[in-house]
Amino acid sequence: QLAESGGGLVQAGDSLRLSCSASGRTFSIYTMGWLRQTPGPEREFVAALGGWSDGDTSFADSVKGRFTISRENAKNTVSLQMNILRPEDTAVYYCAASTGVRPSPIPHMYQLWGQGTQVTVSS
Repeated sequence: QLAESGGGLVQAGDSLRLSCSASGRTFSIYTMGWLRQTPGPEREFVAALGGWSDGDTSFADSVKGRFTISRENAKNTVSLQMNILRPEDTAVYYCAASTGVRPSPIPHMYQLWGQGTQVTVSS
């Protein structure tokens, strides 16, 4: 199971850190991702970090240079540091896990999802 925390209401230009706590002893093998959803049918890829010792990262063009992703396997957590937030970053942010080794921008590659946490950025 995955559980996100850290969402909230901030102003444009502010920073926010989202955390995702995972249960299970095999956390380190999963590629972990953050995806977000605004009103609409599709979830948008934000960032991902490869499993095992891959360590490879992938970011959506819209967040490159502003967001970073990290994980602490000993604590079964993955975090998304969001800086210089913009109103268009407003969304429900989901933590997700994939059995794929490499980070993927494709939502259906993720098999396990958290409940989501709301991030609202005011202008």
